[in-house]
Amino acid sequence: MSNETILVTGATGKTGRRVVQQLKDQGVPVRAASRSSEVRFDWRDRATWEPVLRSVNAMYLVAPDLGSAQAAEDIAAFARQAAATGVRRATLVSFPDTGTPGLEHAVAAERSLAEAGLEGTVLRLRWFFQNFSEDFLYDAVLSGDVRLPAGDGAEAFVDAEDVAAIAVAALTGTGYAGQTYDLSGPQAMTFADAIAQIALATGREIRYTPLSPAEYTVEQRAHGVPEEWVQLTVDLYAEIRSGVLPSVSCDVEKVLGRPPRTFANYARLAAAQGAWSA
Repeated sequence: MSNETILVTGATGKTGRRVVQQLKDQGVPVRAASRSSEVRFDWRDRATWEPVLRSVNAMYLVAPDLGSAQAAEDIAAFARQAAATGVRRATLVSFPDTGTPGLEHAVAAERSLAEAGLEGTVLRLRWFFQNFSEDFLYDAVLSGDVRLPAGDGAEAFVDAEDVAAIAVAALTGTGYAGQTYDLSGPQAMTFADAIAQIALATGREIRYTPLSPAEYTVEQRAHGVPEEWVQLTVDLYAEIRSGVLPSVSCDVEKVLGRPPRTFANYARLAAAQGAWSA
């Protein structure tokens, strides 16, 4: 499929922009789509769907609020429209089966790819390494005190670069249709473990302070964090605190033929590139 255009939704996100770059590095034509792209795409505005699907043969799908009925409906409708315009293949970003509320909607979205007649691949992702250097944990790391209600629960954090590499393989190669991959890093880590690795890589004093959900909520509100985000993150940290996410998968190595990147390696490289030098 090297001469066919691939649509990448969520093209400005952590995995999306990496998928775009890796495809370009391989000389694959890419249509990078987002609400701010030249060819605008918005899941909630169906008038934007047809233009981004023109002359596309495969697509990388990242949808907000995946665990909602609306997202499942949108993905199913988009998959049907894509198949009708000639798209043959789709890779969907999803989340692991941990009994999370909304799981049934995510599963319905996953199934909708095949139901639309597409060669579908599902990537069930863990928390990204890059959350510490590019996203909502960045400021906390810079402050030197990462205060979260995650307790001593562990998560098998995964590198967004590995996720992108697997997405590119599924979008351009063969043998991935109908497959669901649980993508994790090589080891389960607590937040204390992760922060210790960043501290070692940066040579700075950075600590992890476990909070109760109530303490975290009060602090976030005091910093002016929107209530919707406060509640979302409380729920996300509760999953880690409960211990439902520590399992490690072999799927990265299964697809890429090499072990997944380690958090220590990520931290060293990010530090060397100045990720936490502000």
